[in-house]
Amino acid sequence: MRILLTGVTGYIGKRLLPVLLEAGHQVICVVRDKGRVDLKKYQSHQVELIECDLLNRETLERLPKNVDAAYYLVHSMNGEDFESREKASAENFTRYLDQTEACQLIYLGGIVNSKVLSPHLSSRKAVEDALRQGSVPVTALRAGIIVGSGSASFEIIRDLVEKLPVMITPKWLNTRCQPIAIRNVIQFLSGVLNDDSTHGQHYDICGPDTLTYKQMLLQFAEVRQLKRKIFVVPVMTPRISSYWLYFMTSTSYRLAVNLVDSMKIDVIGTPNHLAEHLNIELIPYKESIRMAFDKIEQNMVLSSWNDAGSAVFEQGLAAHIEVPEFGVFQDKKVEEAKDAARSEEKIFAIGGRSGWYYANWLWAFRGWLDRLFGGVGLRRGRKNASEVSPGDALDFWRVILADKETKRLLLYAEMKLPGEAWLEFCIDEENKVHQTATFRPHGLAGRLYWYAMLPFHHFIFRGMLSEIVK
Repeated sequence: MRILLTGVTGYIGKRLLPVLLEAGHQVICVVRDKGRVDLKKYQSHQVELIECDLLNRETLERLPKNVDAAYYLVHSMNGEDFESREKASAENFTRYLDQTEACQLIYLGGIVNSKVLSPHLSSRKAVEDALRQGSVPVTALRAGIIVGSGSASFEIIRDLVEKLPVMITPKWLNTRCQPIAIRNVIQFLSGVLNDDSTHGQHYDICGPDTLTYKQMLLQFAEVRQLKRKIFVVPVMTPRISSYWLYFMTSTSYRLAVNLVDSMKIDVIGTPNHLAEHLNIELIPYKESIRMAFDKIEQNMVLSSWNDAGSAVFEQGLAAHIEVPEFGVFQDKKVEEAKDAARSEEKIFAIGGRSGWYYANWLWAFRGWLDRLFGGVGLRRGRKNASEVSPGDALDFWRVILADKETKRLLLYAEMKLPGEAWLEFCIDEENKVHQTATFRPHGLAGRLYWYAMLPFHHFIFRGMLSEIVK
């Protein structure tokens, strides 16, 4: 089958793509930025990339008409007015799909059985309604909390449990939900493809356990063999709860607000027989946690929620790949590598648990300051200890270029700054490691920032390069 896949650079899309390819389908991937998809990982004759912005109707004219089915996995909880943007994207996509040969549209949304819905869940329902306005039959799968290595829910729970032996928590921790393993989600998404009996239907997909968020935290701790105490207090307002979640985990403040709004509502699915129909064995919550850590320990995390939702993607990675030369400040350093292969390994493993090789406490302090002023901080880490791809989050940087053939790594800063910053590493033919920090200031504040940080930059960057070339 010829399948159109949207959201391929997102958490779900990255995991669904290899499953579709393994089943022998030809997949047309709709992306806003081609630079974020590495086709070297797949059989080139099975994958096609088309650059398109679903908010811009004109760009949808690039999409083919001869497709058999489509997946709509576009989703956002960040940014201002995300509800209207999501609805507009769905309406544009529906108009396009009506002109194609597609026989099925598969959509992954949220469970919306409560009488009162959060803005996030309300937006998910509005998108589903917009998709149903078209002539192509829709199969809607509605999920709640998705648990898997790299998922937002998993990483937030992990942050809380592994860092806080005692938690004073908001009352929404008593809210109930039915978490589902990412493996089951992918099985449902691939299983309903070309199944006529699911056309025009919607299904709540849930795991076998109904738990409160408090129980999820405690069971996570049990799997990790950690003793944790949780005290729920009724005095935390939604705003305080959002700040609590923001400072305690790697989530952004805007995402924390939307999560808190959603977590105040029970997310319980309506029973159905889809799992039996597709012969899917539902995975219990504890087992899904164990499976997630198996992937982490094997360094096999395929996707992370941090890899999406970046302001960098509004312009595309290509807009940042040319490091400016004029009107900028630079810190350039060059040293000969004692072992070029080992230095290359260190460059492509930088950040996350590997740290920054020198004065890590200063990097941690800079990350704490960034969180204090509403930035992303260092908690995002990296999803893979040794491999990075364009678009990946790497602490408070975003990977713009990662090319092992040319031995070049280019990072763009996503921390709070009065300007723009790049950090670049490359190894030349003479085995010399070039390390360049570039800062383009915004106004007087940017220039003052650079000069204030100059002594620290000299100290940190020199030490970092020295460790890389050892």
